[in-house]
Amino acid sequence: MTTQYSPRLFERDEEIRAIGEGLLACALPREAWTHEAHLGACLWLLSERPDIDVDVEIAGLIRRFNESVGGVNDDHGGYHDSITRAYVAGVRLFLRETAETGLAARVNALLLSDVGRRDWPLRFYSRELLFSVPARRAFVEPDLVPLPG
Repeated sequence: MTTQYSPRLFERDEEIRAIGEGLLACALPREAWTHEAHLGACLWLLSERPDIDVDVEIAGLIRRFNESVGGVNDDHGGYHDSITRAYVAGVRLFLRETAETGLAARVNALLLSDVGRRDWPLRFYSRELLFSVPARRAFVEPDLVPLPG
């Protein structure tokens, strides 16, 4: 993959919990909803919120948040189902394999791992399929290799 970036790492567990709670309450500032925040919230939901069925609820949670900060969820912007579900699969895989136990340590290790890369879904999808309207609107199976898990 070609995308190089240095992720913003988290210092404290509370930062990640605040992002997750802000997502749920639609109280997170729009500019705080970064790639790192997406992955931190996903890991937090999967590991600390067993009351939330991530597979059932993630689309609605993110769509509602996007709308609460003035965003739209349409054919060109906002929630992207296939990218989100690819990362949910990746975060689950990461959680099964990591030795880290603290929330911030796990999220930081995720962000520094292959799964945390911005281009990680392109290991499974061609660019054309992943950035298509059908893949944005609903989950589309990868066309290169199956997702993990």
